[in-house]
Amino acid sequence: MAKMLRITLVRSPIGYSIRQKQTVRALGLRKLQQIVEHPDNPAVRGMVNKISHLLRVEEVASPGDAA
Repeated sequence: MAKMLRITLVRSPIGYSIRQKQTVRALGLRKLQQIVEHPDNPAVRGMVNKISHLLRVEEVASPGDAA
């Protein structure tokens, strides 16, 4: 059972460094309150940790898994 991360952009990246803005875009986030899901792996975790002050993150089961 692969875990997924549900990531929500809750604060604007305006006023933060260009690298943080690029990380937000690399996660697929464009608008406030937008939600994306990514696999729980070290690369995604690293991006989330760099901009954790802008995000809300929840762990969810992958969509294909039936409980």
